Amino acid sequence: MTESPVVSETVLLEGHIVDTSRLPKILDVIVESGAEYEMVELEIGHTNDDPSRAVIRLSTSSAGAMEALLERLQIHGVNRLDDADITTAKSEADGVLPAGFYSTTNLRSEVRIAGVWVPVQDPEMDCAIVVTADGARTTPMHRVRRGDRVIVGRRGVRVHPLAPAAPGSAFAFMASDVSSEKPSALLVDKVAEQIRTAHRDGQKVLAVCGPAVVHTGGSGPLAQLVQAGWIDVLFAGNGFATHDIESNVLGTSLGVSVSGGGPTEGGHSNHLRVINEVRRHGSIAEAVDGGYVGGGVMYECVKKNVPFVLGGSIRDDGPLPDTMTDVVAAADAMRALVPDVGVALMLATTLHAIATGNVLPAGVATFCVDINPAVATKLADRGSHQAIGIVTDVGPFIKDLLDALAG
Repeated sequence: MTESPVVSETVLLEGHIVDTSRLPKILDVIVESGAEYEMVELEIGHTNDDPSRAVIRLSTSSAGAMEALLERLQIHGVNRLDDADITTAKSEADGVLPAGFYSTTNLRSEVRIAGVWVPVQDPEMDCAIVVTADGARTTPMHRVRRGDRVIVGRRGVRVHPLAPAAPGSAFAFMASDVSSEKPSALLVDKVAEQIRTAHRDGQKVLAVCGPAVVHTGGSGPLAQLVQAGWIDVLFAGNGFATHDIESNVLGTSLGVSVSGGGPTEGGHSNHLRVINEVRRHGSIAEAVDGGYVGGGVMYECVKKNVPFVLGGSIRDDGPLPDTMTDVVAAADAMRALVPDVGVALMLATTLHAIATGNVLPAGVATFCVDINPAVATKLADRGSHQAIGIVTDVGPFIKDLLDALAG
C-alpha cells in the first residue's frame, strides 16, 4: 500500500526549459522519485530567445523524501518559490560542519540574506557555504573554522543552471552524446575558437595532463602551445612530468623510444634516473636552470613562468621534488589557480580530470579529450555537467589544436 503524500513544496523553474528539454527531464525525475506534482503555472516563450516559466507544486510522503527530491532537482535550476532567508549554524570545531549543512553544486548560486539575494563567491561542488560580513562563499570542509556561520538546509538558496548552447550551433552539437563519430576538424576548430575567445576576454586556459600525452607524441605540440602563450596554467601528476622530462633528456617515454617506438636497453629504469637527477638539482626549475632539462612541457612552463600543480598519488616513483604528496594541500593549490580560468582542457587523464572538475565552476568551458569515451562520461557523472567529451587520440588532437591556433 502506497503511503499518501503529506509534504508539499512549490518550486520555480525559469529560462530555456522547453527547447532544451529541461522541463521533461525534471518531470521524469519527479515521477521516478515516487513524488506527485501539479503544474500550477506554465508560461512558454514565443521564440527561442524568450525565457519560459513553470511553477510546480510537489508532494512527497515525508520531509526527508522532499529534501532528497529538491537536491536532485536543484542541479536543473529548480528552486523553492518562497522568499525565506537562509538559516545558519555555527561550526563547533575546525574542519567540522554543522549537521544539515547545505552541500553545494558547481553552478552559479545565490543566497537570501536579510531579504537580499547575494551571489555566492567561488562556485565549487561538494562544499559548504560560509556567511561573513562581506557576503557568502563556498568553503571546503577542511577550511571551515570554529565559529564560522554555515548555511544549513535549502531555504534561501537558489541555483542557476548553465546557459544552453544555441540550437543548431556547433557547440550544441559538441555537447550532445559522447561519440567518436563527430568530425574531429570541427571539434578542434571550436576548441581553438573558445581558447581565442577566453584570451581575448582576459581569461586563462588550463591544461590538465596525463602521461598518455607524452606516450602518444603530444608533449612536443603541447610544449609549443605553452611557449606560444596559449596555456596559462597546468595541472598534472608525477607521471606526466616525469615522462615529459624523460622524453626530452633520454629520448624515451616509459623506456620506449620516442622516435623509433621500440623498447630501449635498460629503458625500464629511465624514468627513475630522470627523477633522481631532478631530485639532485632540487626542483624542476633548478634542473632547467642547470641545463639538465632542455625542452618539453615542464621546461616551457619554467621558462614562461606558467604555474603548475603536480598532485601526487600512492603509486608515484620518486617522486619529483615538485610533486605535492599532501593531496589536501594539492587540491588547495589547484583552487588558488582556478580563478580567471575560462577554458579547461582535460587531456587523457581520468583521476586528474575528475579532481580538477571538483574545483571548477560550471561556467568554465571544459573539454575532456580521451580515446576512452567512459572518461568524459565519468567526469559528467561526478557533477561536471559542463564537460564536453571529445573521443580521439590525444597526441594528434594536440597537434591539430596547435595548427588551428597558429593559423
